[in-house]
Amino acid sequence: MPLDHRLSPELDELRRTVADFAHDVVAPKIGDFYERHEFPYEIVREMGRMGLFGLPFPEEYGGMGGDYMALGIVLEELARVDSSVAITLEAGVSLGAMPIHLFGTDEQKAEWLPRLCSGEILGAFGLTEPDGGSDAGATRTTARLDEATNEWVINGTKCFITNSGTDITGLVTVTAVTGRTEAGKPLISSIIVPSGTPGFTVAAPYSKVGWNASDTRELSFADVRVPAANLLGSEGRGYAQFLRILDEGRIAIAALATGLAQGCVDESVKYAKERHAFGRPIGANQAIQFKIADMEMKAYTARLAWRDAASRLVAGEPFKKEAALAKLHSSTIAVDNARDATQIHGGYGFMNEYPVARMWRDSKILEIGEGTSEVQRMLIARELGLVG
Repeated sequence: MPLDHRLSPELDELRRTVADFAHDVVAPKIGDFYERHEFPYEIVREMGRMGLFGLPFPEEYGGMGGDYMALGIVLEELARVDSSVAITLEAGVSLGAMPIHLFGTDEQKAEWLPRLCSGEILGAFGLTEPDGGSDAGATRTTARLDEATNEWVINGTKCFITNSGTDITGLVTVTAVTGRTEAGKPLISSIIVPSGTPGFTVAAPYSKVGWNASDTRELSFADVRVPAANLLGSEGRGYAQFLRILDEGRIAIAALATGLAQGCVDESVKYAKERHAFGRPIGANQAIQFKIADMEMKAYTARLAWRDAASRLVAGEPFKKEAALAKLHSSTIAVDNARDATQIHGGYGFMNEYPVARMWRDSKILEIGEGTSEVQRMLIARELGLVG
């Protein structure tokens, strides 16, 4: 049976609604936010009012009762116009709220999910450390349970954490070593740290190559105390939780990367029709036609890949390999399409007033964040039985 990834009427209506929002609300404003390296609070508030932060969560917590397919559709449409806005939503949902939804207690869900789903607050996931990078098992941040006060005492540093320092950030879920097995293996646990907790310090925003309208910070924890009840799930399960979250998040990043790649096609088609050289539109030249045709082919196949992975996730089927394939392919072709779109635009492609300049700057992180391309290849090889 052939796979059918055509959208249902409901999903197509969602896609068209978000596409209109991206073009009518995001596109006219985001360039200024990007130039100023400023977080677009008004756009994020509007996404909250639209229910986008609650897409894959149950209605009982203020969500829309959707799934990862719906989230991917939204991320792709947003990223066709801007990736800073798209990654703010992706991180808020996949990394901020999803760990609480999947692993939290009823009390934790009731406390945090309604505000996360409405966009009133944003959540972040504190995983990466300065000396760890892709080796998340090398966590050095520690959390000690003070039995006298029944509190976790957290010490350490996290880096490259999205949505962690905005005015509406409500919490960061932090991975920390909470003990050792008899064999000396670290027990990594996840702990919810509310924003503003004493000892929890948020650094100034990074100066980044791209994603300039999104929030990314380094976090430090100096004897940060939170209640023992802030443990997310069981002690020692933080690493396994992280792997589950990243497997699903790779589908979301693949959808975002596909959107950026398709946005490069959109902008190149428009420019090729408008730009005249030697007495005719440059789109009349076969070299330009073929380049844009190849760009469209790449975006199309990337879309099939992430939708296939999402459909497997939604159906409760294994999807780890397909998510890695989708993330690897879509991030690669996003960089390819951004480079080609810039070349088609010529000198104007080097000017920040043109969206393709922003897309070129934003594309590279997609081959690094949420698992580098090398990590995706390792995962694929392992799923093929090539790694013991």
